[in-house]
This record gives sequence, C-alpha cells and structure tokens, in this order.
Amino acid sequence: MQKGTIYLVGAGPGDPDLLTLRAARLIERAGLIVHDGLVDPAILALARPDAELVSVAKQRARHTLPQEEINGLLVREALKGRDVVRLKGGDPFIFGRGGEEMEDAQAAGVRVEIVPGISSANGAAAAAGIPLTHRDSASIVSFVAGQCKGLSEQDWSGLAGVGRTLVIYMGVKTAGQIAEKLMADGLAPDMPLAVIENACRPEMRVLRGPLAALPDLVEAEQVQSPALIVIGDVTARANAAVAAVASEYAL
Repeated sequence: MQKGTIYLVGAGPGDPDLLTLRAARLIERAGLIVHDGLVDPAILALARPDAELVSVAKQRARHTLPQEEINGLLVREALKGRDVVRLKGGDPFIFGRGGEEMEDAQAAGVRVEIVPGISSANGAAAAAGIPLTHRDSASIVSFVAGQCKGLSEQDWSGLAGVGRTLVIYMGVKTAGQIAEKLMADGLAPDMPLAVIENACRPEMRVLRGPLAALPDLVEAEQVQSPALIVIGDVTARANAAVAAVASEYAL
C-alpha cells in the first residue's frame, strides 16, 4: 500500500486571510485534518464538507492526547495511505512541536512536507502595530515559552532590556513568575510591555503597562489564551490605528 503524506501546516495567527496560499489549498482539499485548539473556527470552516476534523487541543496541565499519541495518530493514518493535514496555530516550527512530529514520521518512513505560517509573534505584533525591531529601540528579538517545566531555573538573563525585544508564548498562567524572574535578572520594573490577546481576530485586545504590573494586568483584565506578552521599548511605538483596542495599565 502506498503511504500518505503528512503536511505540517502553519495556520498563522488566526485570520484566514493570513494563511499562505499553499496552506489554504491543502485545507480546502484535505480528507483528514488534525488540528490544535487554537486554530480559529473560521479557518476550519474552509475544509470540505466531508473532511474528518480531529481536535488534539492542548490546555494547561491537560492534553486531549499526549504528544506521543498525536505523533502516533499521524503516522498510523499516513501508513494507511491517507494524506494528513496537521494544522497548527502560528508556525509549526515555533513552539508547535512540529519538529517532534516530523522526526517520528520520518523514522516510520512517511513523507513530510512543512508548510510554514506567519508566526503568532509576527502576526500579533503586526496587528497591534508593534515593530519587533526598530532602529531606535531594538535590534535583537528573542522568543521564549512561559509555560514549561523548570521555568524558574531557566536563564533568561540578557534576553530583554535596552535594545532588545522579548516575546513570551504561553505566559498568561505564569505571568507572576515571569515578572519576578525578569526583574530578578535586572530588568527595570518600569520596562514597558504589551499583552496581545486574540491577535488578528475581531475580539483582539492590546493591554499595556510596566513589567512590575504584569501579574495585576493579567488578573484584572482576565486575560485568556491565546495571548502573547511582548516586553521592550518597541511596545511604546504602537501604530495609532490600534489605539481603539489598546488599554493602559499602570502601577
């Protein structure tokens, strides 16, 4: 039996109009789509009526399927001869575990095609009018995961500060630890930041404040995933077009 192909597809930050042409075409013709919980319903609506949609949504401390079982599901279906679209929010190779899925598929002799997407960081920052780099503010950008084992032991020193932008994925639930960690590493309590919730969607919010106020901001505004935290002077350079959805928060 001929093996199928696994397509690791980036769904971008949420808006269907921000899909690549390759991603849109694969979604529209796929018979099987295995998707994350953060993929916007409007993107899933592009699937053909008879497509099988399998959610493997992950939530903090609770997974519909462990990652190893997701990998196994993709490989099993491909070995049956089915093409599988593995649909991920943002880009599959930026905190999307696409590398793990690719390695397991290749070990099983299954062909894999990577379809990159606009990363959540790029999409969210652009939607909020925040340049991640700017000649007057930042020439270095770092991406980190704010929800992982051993967070307090990780060395983030030098990732944020003057001339740098730090983008934190999955940091809503650990906002207090993140603020404490960065200030303990020497980052100024008044370093500006932005929390971008539901980027590139109609309900998008941009919340601003100093680093020391991050935990209070997240709690008071009841911020929910998907949300990114952007820390650095670039967050003060928002385009006026997004002012209507931005809220200021201060100590």
